[in-house]
Amino acid sequence: MATNSDAISFPPRFLELKREIASSYPDFEIRITQAWKEVIVELATVSAKIKQDGTQYIPQVNFDELDKLSAERVATIKRRGCVVIRDVVNDEQAIAWRESLKEFVRINPVDGTPVDDKQFFQLYWTKAQVQARANPNLLKANIWLNNLYHDNSGKKSQNVDLSVPLTYADRFRIRRPGVGWSFHPPHIDGGSIERWEDPIFRKCFGKILAGQWREHDPYDLQDRLDARSSLYGRPNQSTVFRTFQGWLSMSETGPTQGTLKVFPDVLLSNTYIILRPFFKPLVPVDSPDFLDPKNWAFDLTNSNFPGLWPRDGGWAGPSPTPISHPHMLLEETMTSVPKVSPGDTVFWHCDVVHSVETDHTGKEDSAVMYIPAVPYTAANFDYVQRQRECFLKAQRPPDFPKGEAEAAFIGVADVNDIDNDLGRKAMGLPITVA
Repeated sequence: MATNSDAISFPPRFLELKREIASSYPDFEIRITQAWKEVIVELATVSAKIKQDGTQYIPQVNFDELDKLSAERVATIKRRGCVVIRDVVNDEQAIAWRESLKEFVRINPVDGTPVDDKQFFQLYWTKAQVQARANPNLLKANIWLNNLYHDNSGKKSQNVDLSVPLTYADRFRIRRPGVGWSFHPPHIDGGSIERWEDPIFRKCFGKILAGQWREHDPYDLQDRLDARSSLYGRPNQSTVFRTFQGWLSMSETGPTQGTLKVFPDVLLSNTYIILRPFFKPLVPVDSPDFLDPKNWAFDLTNSNFPGLWPRDGGWAGPSPTPISHPHMLLEETMTSVPKVSPGDTVFWHCDVVHSVETDHTGKEDSAVMYIPAVPYTAANFDYVQRQRECFLKAQRPPDFPKGEAEAAFIGVADVNDIDNDLGRKAMGLPITVA
């Protein structure tokens, strides 16, 4: 749920945080005011293109062509921050996983949302989920996605290996037609106020804060390796660095059928969202010139961080809205991903604004398993080791809300459901010896 920032009491220390940031960069006001004007102009241009192309603006590739893509197509995927990868898993296998999940929730007293019509499930260790995460094709796709990033930190040999994928256990949904969902409006995961408050995470956006926004590289690993995305221990706030969030489709689902929507330009959205707390409008929201850059001014007099709100002892968001982030034109630019079939995957960069369609107008269930791309880093592997212990006990993973373990359920996976060494290594398990 996104909330109007004017109705939120932000702590005074957030104003001090803004002033600290401002004092850290030479000519901060001059440089970011110019950057603000420039990004607003480019947002208008790109938004018009997104609106014109619609779903086709989202890049689409086949799994078997990943290593053959031209530099131009790869650059497009990186700029838009999202991609549909087709035929990663064969249709029959994906459908079989879906049916096994339906059976699992039928015979076990599982926890899910909505409570009276469960469709989003607090389950992590079913056989289908464990097998899917260990699927060699899916892990190879993850390796390709991880390698869209680069590491110039000098720590590569000990702290990161982009060719070693790790498993991050998440949930699944089987969404029924005709049921409205309102709990996934536009948002970014993997860090809220932490993007500004954590000094290392903030460095990931250093070029933006220096006014050199066109030089911002969302795929630079240097500071992400040590960035803290969860300072408050809030449930559902990932402590793992995911290069891309993603899901595997287990059904045929298209636009208007409860699918994913994205703002498909990670450079522009990062720039605008990071700069937004430092500017305020000079005219009312209903003014015909509200979006004109000349009607926005640099401001260091309030503690507001538009798009954030307090939750579970920490802060949720960024969740941009048409009011909090008007220049993103979200009602026109949040774009549904193309129609997918069972075995297709959808991935989006960890900074990409995304949402789930409110309505599902189709006739069949929309079913996906959430499976992100996670590279080997020291911090990620530490999490995987703790996650592995949860797996062996069929308990919920460390990042997720506490609740009933799955150990007593019928059909929970064990180590024998991971039948290949790449999958076992990704889960932090010993590899088999021939």
